[in-house]
Amino acid sequence: MRKILMTMMTLLAMEASSQSYETQFCRPVSDVMQDVARRFDVRFKFDANVDTAGVTLTYADFRIRPYSIEQTLDNICKHFDWNWWKQSGNLYKIKRYEYPRRHEDEGRQMLDYLSTLYNNREQWEARRDSLRKEVRQRLELDAFLDSCTLKPLLSKVRKHDGYTTQNICIELTPGQHLFGTIYASTKKGKHALIVCPDGHWPLRYRKDEQQRLGTLARMGAVCVDFDLYGWGESEKEVGAEAHHTSRAHVYQAACGYVLLDYMLKNRKDIDTERVGVMGGSGGGTHTVLLSLLDERVTASAPVVHLASHFDGGCPCESGKPVQLAAGGTCEPELAAVMAPKPMLIVSDGGDWTSSVPTLEFPYLQRVYGFYGAKDMVRNVHLPKERHDFGKNKRQAVYDFFIDVFHLDRAMLDESKIEIEPDEQLKSLYK
Repeated sequence: MRKILMTMMTLLAMEASSQSYETQFCRPVSDVMQDVARRFDVRFKFDANVDTAGVTLTYADFRIRPYSIEQTLDNICKHFDWNWWKQSGNLYKIKRYEYPRRHEDEGRQMLDYLSTLYNNREQWEARRDSLRKEVRQRLELDAFLDSCTLKPLLSKVRKHDGYTTQNICIELTPGQHLFGTIYASTKKGKHALIVCPDGHWPLRYRKDEQQRLGTLARMGAVCVDFDLYGWGESEKEVGAEAHHTSRAHVYQAACGYVLLDYMLKNRKDIDTERVGVMGGSGGGTHTVLLSLLDERVTASAPVVHLASHFDGGCPCESGKPVQLAAGGTCEPELAAVMAPKPMLIVSDGGDWTSSVPTLEFPYLQRVYGFYGAKDMVRNVHLPKERHDFGKNKRQAVYDFFIDVFHLDRAMLDESKIEIEPDEQLKSLYK
C-alpha cells in the first residue's frame, strides 16, 4: 500500500512540475476525470460521441471545486460542449450538449422566471397571445398549410363491438400523405372528437393504441390517430431519415391540425363543444402543440411528456425553435395556454416527468388559478412506473374523458377491442 501511495505521489509531483502559466496548467482530460472520480467517489460513463482520447484540458485542476461534483463537471464539460447527467447511485453519464434537454434545476429556474412575467389573468393572457402568435410563426405552419392540396381518401368502414374503424389518407403535399385510422362510436347522436398524435413507440398499429382508441370509441367518442412523419406508411414515401428533420416537426403539427379541421367540417356526428387531444411521449409534445395552435380544442391530455427541462429529444418535436418564442418558453408554459380548459397531465417516476408533482403541476395550478379554475388541471402520477402508455396510464385517460366529455363508463372494457392486423389499418393508398 505504501509503495502504491508513493507511486501516486510521484506521478502527481511530475504532473505538477509540468503545469505552469506557460502551459495553461494543461492536462489530459481523461486523467482529470479519473482524478475527479477518485476525489468524489463517483463513476463516469462516456457516451459514444464523447471521445477523450488525446484531448487536453486547459487550467485543468483549477476547474475542480472540492465542495461540488456537479460544479466541477459543469466547469469541465462546458469547455468541450459536453453535459453531464446523474444516473442511479454514483454514476454520471457524459454526453454531447443537447439543446432540448436541461437539468431539473434549470427547469425550476425557468418556471420561476416565467412566473415573474405574470401575476394575474390580464398579464397572463397578454403573454399567452404572444406565445400563440410566435410559436405559429417559428413553426412556419401557415406557409406549409398554404401549400397543402388536402385530397382525402377513406376506406370502407369495419364494424366491431360498439365501434367502427375506417382508414383515412389525406394528401398534404404532392406525393406525401397523412395516414391514419378513425375509431368511431356506433351510438347515435353527437360524439366527442379526440385527435391522438402518436409517440415514438412501435407503429400506431400496436395493441395498446388500438385498445385505447377503440375503448374511447365504445364509450362514445370518435378518435383519430396518424403516422409519424417517416414512420409506418409515411416511411415508404419519404424514408426513415426524414423523421429526424425539422420538416417532421412541421409535418406532424400539420397532420393534427388538418385532421381536426377535416373531422369537424366533414362529419355530422361530432360535438364541436367536445374536442380533445391526447398522446404520449412525442405524441404528448404534439398534444401540447395542437392544443396551443387550435382554440377549438376543449380538453387536452399529454401523457408521459410534460417537463420544464425537456422539450422532446427528436427533431419531430423540436426541429423548429418554438421554445424561443416570446423571449423563451418551455413545455409547461405552452401547455398552460389551455387554461382554464380541462387538462390532464400523466407522469411517472421512471422518466423526465418524475418532477411533475412538485414542479410542473404547481406551476400549471398557478396559471389556472388566475381563472379560479385550479381544479380544471389534474395530475395522475405513477411513481413506480416507467415510460410507456400502459394500463394505468390508459385508465387515467379514460377517467379524464369520461368526466369532461361525459362518456359512458359502462362501456369501458378493453377486452371487447378487436386487435386488427397491421395491414388492415393501412390506408387504401399504395
